[in-house]
Amino acid sequence: MKSKYLRWAAFFFALFHIYCNVFASISELWLSAIHFGGFCAICAFMANESDKITRKSISYWVNVALAITAILTSAYLILFENALYARETEYILSDYVFSIIAIGLAIEFTRRTTGWIMPILIIVSLSYILFLGRYISGVFSFPGLSLETVLYRSFFTSEGMFGLTANISSTFVFMFIIFGSFLLRSGMGDFIVDLAHSLAGRFTGGAGLVAVIGSGLMGSVSGSAVANTVSTGVITIPMMKKSGFTARFSAGVVAAASTGGALMPPIMGAGAFVLASYTSISYLTIIAASALPAVLYFLTVSYFVRIEAKRLGITPTAQGDTEKLSDVFARGWHFIIPLAVLVGTLIAGRSPTTSAAFAIITVIGASWLSPTPMRLPDIFDALVDGVKTMVFIALLLVAVGIFINVITTTGVGNAFSLMIAEWAQGSLLITLVLVALASLVIGMGLPVTASYIVLATLSAPVIFDLLSQSQLLIVLQAGDLPSNVAATLSLFGGDPLIALQEMPLEMKQLIRNEMLQPEQLTGMLLSAHLIIFWLSQDSNVTPPVCLASFAAAGIAGTSPMATGLTSWKVAKGLYLVPVLFAYSPLISGSWPERIEVFIWSCMGLYAMAGVLSWHLETKINAAIAGLLLLSAALLMWTPFPIYFHMVGAGILVAIVVIQNRSTKAIADPGT
Repeated sequence: MKSKYLRWAAFFFALFHIYCNVFASISELWLSAIHFGGFCAICAFMANESDKITRKSISYWVNVALAITAILTSAYLILFENALYARETEYILSDYVFSIIAIGLAIEFTRRTTGWIMPILIIVSLSYILFLGRYISGVFSFPGLSLETVLYRSFFTSEGMFGLTANISSTFVFMFIIFGSFLLRSGMGDFIVDLAHSLAGRFTGGAGLVAVIGSGLMGSVSGSAVANTVSTGVITIPMMKKSGFTARFSAGVVAAASTGGALMPPIMGAGAFVLASYTSISYLTIIAASALPAVLYFLTVSYFVRIEAKRLGITPTAQGDTEKLSDVFARGWHFIIPLAVLVGTLIAGRSPTTSAAFAIITVIGASWLSPTPMRLPDIFDALVDGVKTMVFIALLLVAVGIFINVITTTGVGNAFSLMIAEWAQGSLLITLVLVALASLVIGMGLPVTASYIVLATLSAPVIFDLLSQSQLLIVLQAGDLPSNVAATLSLFGGDPLIALQEMPLEMKQLIRNEMLQPEQLTGMLLSAHLIIFWLSQDSNVTPPVCLASFAAAGIAGTSPMATGLTSWKVAKGLYLVPVLFAYSPLISGSWPERIEVFIWSCMGLYAMAGVLSWHLETKINAAIAGLLLLSAALLMWTPFPIYFHMVGAGILVAIVVIQNRSTKAIADPGT
């Protein structure tokens, strides 16, 4: 933002959001409408700051007109909502005009910020609910709704563009983006890089490990892969290149590690708040369950770095070239205070918005413990930076509400789930493969949050059903069933296995709620959504549209597509770790069970990284690759008893020891 008028407008817009989230009691619908109108206007005026647009150009005045129109549509909803209900929701001409304009603005500004894929999905979905569905046969057939009904549900209710996702954007997401902006403005970015360097600089591939740790720590603050890439990559990519890594690999590692930032608590990006709202699971529960998997992901990226360093013969950084950890903490310990306050207030039962507000105040206070305290200009800049970051997210989350409304109204989500279930033939593994393929395709055109929303809406029910089916079958086969459950099973012949395969999802849901404990259901529901949440992250590293990879490629000066392919390879933890969600207690088990899975998986993922890189301590052959795959299977397959895991660990350790000895023998033939 260059214009001082636009910066001041962004500043007051941020203060308005903070006031509404902390102090005021305003209608969610009204807040979402103001949120939409304001960010449309900001986006339009930001476009006018381009060097290619002057006041004499038509584009300039088109943007001004769009900004004013967006504000007027929001004002219309607020001023005339009661009049509409007084008419018993009967539309008049002005209602049609402003509803259509609002939907058109949502499509246009989403096109400007995310490309054509989401607008096309919205247009197709609206066509489907209006008239296209009646021309489709089978489970996806839909008779259609009137234009008035569709416009009313899309614009005037909390089911469409001002529904759940818009509310999440104007509350949780906005407050946490502002919190992250304050942290970065206070100087935490430099502290994170220095901390990562002191932790990992002395190890093999130290510069690459610094990039991984730095991106992970930065991601825990910003929750944005692209922001992580840009903020840390300008330091870590040149550092990796200087140490001996290729430019493409350096950029790929930074993009992959930055993608993991959205998986790292406590912030985890906008998708985490959507997940919390979809599942009605507390945000604190989500971040607690996500901690160990996030560490596994970053370990996987670190393994690729270490293996590549071994391949290239890159030696560890000299001890004298890294700053002591104690010195780094002595200089930046105050940055830990806001994060501690955030987690502490969440544990104390405060809402995420209130916790974020406390944390923001703490950032300002803690900065006065440093040589560079945050003064009024810094606070102003932090708020403006936060609003600028929110433009893309806010417009996307409002627009995607239109798509979600169509999916839920027409029942397409249930039909899609039934289709996946039919293709998978009751196999959880095949279902995961199908969802991963769908995520891969969708991720080529949609950003992370939109990808998650689409996939969760369409496939979360079937994954949850398959995750819970085994536990439900055990309970049903044990006998001593309630009369209503026994009567339901009798409708399908009385055999629990056959009944679960044939009964509709809605009926199965009723039995599931009756027979399983709430904590079991919560764990399995969270596992289902985290699987999709993780798979959706690959949109950051999946060509042809992989923003994090493209940003890294720009810094490294490499081919965007080649960098995207490299980051996609390095980010394989996005596919491997979700398998643990499905087949192990990593998410739904007790903490001792989670830690046990984590320990064995740390070794198993190293074996998998070796296979994917065709290199471990040295280059491997087909026989060693087979042994590594066996080792990974024995280590990561939870149903195996502990001595199987120990055998797998033994195989891996033996390979590492033998390869290290052979390397030393080659380096020193006289030994």
